[in-house]
Amino acid sequence: MKKVLIVAGFLFSAISFSQEDKPQEKPYKVDLYGFARVDYIWDTRQSAQVREYHLNLWPLDEKLDANNDDINASGASNFLSVVSRLGVKASGPDVWGAKVSGVIEGDFFGNTQQSIALFRLRHAYAKLDWEKSSLTFGQTWYPTFIPEVFPGVANFSTGIPFNPFGWATQFRIDQKLNDKFRFSFIAYKDREFGAFSADGNNNSPVYNSVLPAMHGKIEFRNKSILAGFGAELYPNKPLIESNGLNSDESLNSTSFLAYLKYNNDKFHVKVYGITGENLHHLVMLGGYASYANGANPVTYEGIRTNSFWLDIASNNKKTAPGFFFGYTNQEGTSSNSTALNIYARGINASRGVKDMWRASARIDFKQNKFRLTPEIEYTAATHGTTQSDLSISGAENKVGNFRAMVSAVYSF
Repeated sequence: MKKVLIVAGFLFSAISFSQEDKPQEKPYKVDLYGFARVDYIWDTRQSAQVREYHLNLWPLDEKLDANNDDINASGASNFLSVVSRLGVKASGPDVWGAKVSGVIEGDFFGNTQQSIALFRLRHAYAKLDWEKSSLTFGQTWYPTFIPEVFPGVANFSTGIPFNPFGWATQFRIDQKLNDKFRFSFIAYKDREFGAFSADGNNNSPVYNSVLPAMHGKIEFRNKSILAGFGAELYPNKPLIESNGLNSDESLNSTSFLAYLKYNNDKFHVKVYGITGENLHHLVMLGGYASYANGANPVTYEGIRTNSFWLDIASNNKKTAPGFFFGYTNQEGTSSNSTALNIYARGINASRGVKDMWRASARIDFKQNKFRLTPEIEYTAATHGTTQSDLSISGAENKVGNFRAMVSAVYSF
C-alpha cells in the first residue's frame, strides 16, 4: 500500500509539473501585416491627378498657347513608394457570445497633396461576429466599395474614377438570411474624402446634416458566384447660412449599384455598375450645384453620374494576366436654371468631362510574398461645354493619355 501511494504521489506531481510547464493559451492575439511597394509611372499627357501623379484621374482638356500648341500634350513620370502599408489585426475573448476582432491600418499616401508621404488612417474598426449576424463600427470601406469585387489593376487607383473608393466611419449590421443570401444595413458619415464644401469648412455638408448616409444591400453567394444589389440615401446640408439668412435646404441624393463576380480555378470575372447623384465623395465624377430659390436663400441639385467596369484575370499562382475596361459619364441635373455655384469634380461653369473610358492590361508575376506587375493603360476623355442643366455638349475635345507602369510589392 505504501508503494502504491508513493507511485500515485509521483504521478500526481509529474502531471502537475507538466501542466504548470505547458504554455498557457493567450486570450488576445495581435498580428502585424502590410507591404513595401514601389511604383514607376510614365504618362504621355498631363492629367487630373493626385499625389504627384501616383493616381491619374483623366487626361486634361486642350490648352492652346499663342502658337496653337497644346500645352497639356506633355508627358510626366515618377518613382513613388508612398502607398506602402502597415496594419495591425487583433482578436480577443468573446463578447456577448460573439467573436471579436479589430483592425487599425494606414499608409503613407497622405490626406492632401501637401501631406504626401505622411501616415494616414485607412481602417480603424472593431467587429462583433455571431453565427448569423455581425456588427461593425468604426472607419472602413464605403458600402459602395465591395472588397471582393474591385478592379485588380496594378495602378493604385483600384479603378478610380470608375469604381467608388474610400473609407467612412460607420455602423454596419450584416444578417445571414440563409446559406446563400445576406442583407446589410450601413449608416455612415464621410471623413476621408467627404462632400465639396460650400462654406469653406472641410466636410461641412456632411456634419451639418443631422441624418447620416444610409445604405442597404442584399448579396447572393455560393462557391462560384458573388452578386449583389444596393441602394443609398446620401443627405448633405451644404450651408446653414446664406447671404446673412438662415438656410434649411438640404440635398438628399440617391444612388443604386449592382455587382457580380464569377470565380473558378482558372480565372475570375468581375462586373460592377453604379448610377446616382452627387458621387463626388466616392472619388468619382460629379457633385452638386446651388440655385437661387425665392424665399429660401438657395436650393441644391445633384449632378448624375453613371459608371460601369469589367475586370477579367487569371487565377494562376505564379503568372496571372488581367484586363480592365471602364466607362463613366455625367448627365447634369434636373434643373435648367443657371447655377449660382458648382461644387463638383470634372466640371465647372464653362467646361467639363462629358464621358471617359479606360482600358488596361497587366501581368502579375508572383513568387511567395513578392509580386512584380507591369501594366499599360489608355484613358480617353471627351471635354465639352457646360450647358445650363450642367450636361456637357458642344465644342468637344477628345484627348487621351497612355500610361505605362511597373509595380513591385513585398508583403508580410
